Amino acid sequence: MRKYFILLLAMLFVLPANVSAQGDTLNIVTTTTQATDLARILTDGVENVEITPLMGAGVDPHLYLPTSSDIEAMNEADMVIYSGLHLEGQFDAVFEALGEQDVIVYALSQPVKDAGFIIGAFDPEEEVLGADDPHFWFDPRNWEITALDLAETLSELDPDNAGTYLANAEAYVEQLQVLYEWADTGMRAVPGQQRYLVTSHDAFQYFGAAFGWRMAAIQGISTEDEAGVGDIQNTVDFVITNEIPVLFVESSIPPDTIEAVVEAVEADGGEVRVGVRELYGDAMGEPGTFGGTYVGMLATNVYTILQSYQCAGEDVTIPQWPEDLTPVPDEDLLNPDCDA
Repeated sequence: MRKYFILLLAMLFVLPANVSAQGDTLNIVTTTTQATDLARILTDGVENVEITPLMGAGVDPHLYLPTSSDIEAMNEADMVIYSGLHLEGQFDAVFEALGEQDVIVYALSQPVKDAGFIIGAFDPEEEVLGADDPHFWFDPRNWEITALDLAETLSELDPDNAGTYLANAEAYVEQLQVLYEWADTGMRAVPGQQRYLVTSHDAFQYFGAAFGWRMAAIQGISTEDEAGVGDIQNTVDFVITNEIPVLFVESSIPPDTIEAVVEAVEADGGEVRVGVRELYGDAMGEPGTFGGTYVGMLATNVYTILQSYQCAGEDVTIPQWPEDLTPVPDEDLLNPDCDA
């Protein structure tokens, strides 16, 4: 692994220098699916912007290793937009090297951290550890901060199109505010004592804090952490003690650990079901789909959670989708199969 990174970093100094943003095309490289979606929204209507995404739908950014073509694309970029807080853990050395060149390296999490809205990782005794939880985008209010700050940064890089970047950001923030109000109304429709979200890894602390839910995960905040027998048994005990009716699988993580918990709960005489569909965790859905947008990703998670609780027999009301919020959910999303 060490030799692999030495080779990749060496490429940064062998490849030709990047083209300046003063040229005909503004070349932007994005790491995660969320970064790609936001970059496309803010640059909409601006000519000669080229966005190169590195990670696709369902890709786990914690474990993703940059390829030689990724290194080449970043080296030729005017700007690299990444999530930050070590979400793309295998990129840290690459970002540091790029920062020493003429490439603008922008962390989407930085304005949220500067504003004081980053959640620290917690141990079982709830003592704050040194690591920051990187999943900040799961609170739409954080994503508002990021969208506005990125628009400002793009405006400084490309002042001729500053008006478009800023107008796009303002319009998008209005959409995010509608999304938050809709999601908050729905998630708080579940009685307080039942608001537990049990998932494979600890990606939903911000989501829970935004909408008044408590989280329980088998793994830590990074999928690099491996779940052991003790982690699974602790989750089993937690599910049984709190009579949790639903467990959720994430789209970017194999379902093995959740399935192990379900089997163990049933072996102990308990009853629990898996959500009606996977939750979007570290990655969004395919481009061109509802879940392939930030709005759709978060809304799909809300629908999935509330519908799963309904299928488990809980009395939950899902609010009507706002008429002025786009994109619009697919009919298949609105009509889950509880028996699937």
